Amino acid sequence: FLRKNPSGKPQGADNRRVELGKKVTLLRGISIIIGTIIGAGIFISPKGILKHTGSVGMSLIVWIACGVLSLFGALSYAELGTCIKKSGGHYTYIMEAFGPQMAFIRLWADLIAIRPAATAVISLAFGQYILEPLFMPCDIPPMAVKLATAIGITSVMYLNSMSVTWTARIQIFLTFSKLLAIAIIIVPGLYQLFKGETRNFDNAFELTNVKLSGMPLAFYSGMYAYAGWFYLNFVTEEVDNPERTVPLAISISMLVVTSCYVLTNVAYYTVMTAEELLASDAVAVTFAEKMMGNFSIAVPVFVALSCYGSMNGGLFAYSRMFYVASREGHLPEVLSMIHVRRHTPLTAVFILYPMTILQLFVGDIYSLLNFMSFLRWLFIGVVVLGLIYLRYTKPDLPRPFKVPLFIPVVFCLTCFFMVFLSLYSDPVNTGIGFAIALTGIPAYYIFIYYNHRPKWIQRVLWLVPT
Repeated sequence: FLRKNPSGKPQGADNRRVELGKKVTLLRGISIIIGTIIGAGIFISPKGILKHTGSVGMSLIVWIACGVLSLFGALSYAELGTCIKKSGGHYTYIMEAFGPQMAFIRLWADLIAIRPAATAVISLAFGQYILEPLFMPCDIPPMAVKLATAIGITSVMYLNSMSVTWTARIQIFLTFSKLLAIAIIIVPGLYQLFKGETRNFDNAFELTNVKLSGMPLAFYSGMYAYAGWFYLNFVTEEVDNPERTVPLAISISMLVVTSCYVLTNVAYYTVMTAEELLASDAVAVTFAEKMMGNFSIAVPVFVALSCYGSMNGGLFAYSRMFYVASREGHLPEVLSMIHVRRHTPLTAVFILYPMTILQLFVGDIYSLLNFMSFLRWLFIGVVVLGLIYLRYTKPDLPRPFKVPLFIPVVFCLTCFFMVFLSLYSDPVNTGIGFAIALTGIPAYYIFIYYNHRPKWIQRVLWLVPT
């Protein structure tokens, strides 16, 4: 059922080409980006920015500024996606700019910790909110949440292994459902605003409440909320007409997400005071209770669908990174095999399943995410630095889409500022995360670089043909 395709060349006696099809259209590309960026945060706790800025007006400015900075990063990735037409995202671009060792360290950190933990966290939110209407007003048993989460993870992986087309169709549906949920918040909120409900915006920019010391943390929260704009670059080989589709999908998605985030916060502030918003455990539920009464019971369902969309989009993208890494010889060869009928990278989809389920039931996931949060910005900064580096080392590389140089420079500086902020605010957890990433160096030399391993070890690793 699986056929090897490490380099995209025809395989098998019948000499047929088995590869991933170009099934990601513009609409599907937009749904991957929007559907992965918008998770549970905007519905549950969009209060980190307000807490750290100290005023309503400044929080809205930070939301807009983070949207613009994220657009800068997204446009930088759009240039990389059109000149390096290989799937794999961060991994592929680091490989092209700085070589295999740096790329393997990124891959190693993703594989052993970041992706399983991130998948488990968003899946736990899905499990929590899909059961909320069934148990209200009682607390949900923790084991029930984990079992529902495990079912959600299993269903997403099964879907991604069965059909690219159906994965993309369901992602479009989930994206429209979360945009509908946001519209249900924005429309009544703006209606109240246009009716004259502006008292919560009085003294919105009062400087006595603005905390300059908290501004870096506010930007950190905002940039985290926009993270996910890079996922389309993980599936570049499956994008139809990538020179046009990648930049257009990224630009449209960032415009939509930024507008949704800003208008949703305006709606919240119209109905709720800053104190009420900061005190709420689930802002969208509090908003719905004030505006819609019993309809608020539907909010947890929309949040669960939003989380499921993030799970689906994230797995679809990251499985392609593992597929490409296997093709490059950095992971077992079996991960570059494609199902001959379904044309899905079956084994690359399921590689995260054991680690994710293990961390779900026995791991301290949130601590692990704290260790790893700074690594995201470090490696994204390295990728964009690689774009600048490639401008000088490979000036003749075809670039169908090229951004002004100041855009990657500004975004690169922003990323390294976030890394510095992590080191300053939480040096212990950041240091532990950095140490975990550095274990990729001995792993690279043991599993990849050293060519004189016994044959039986090579067969076990599946890194060379047997």
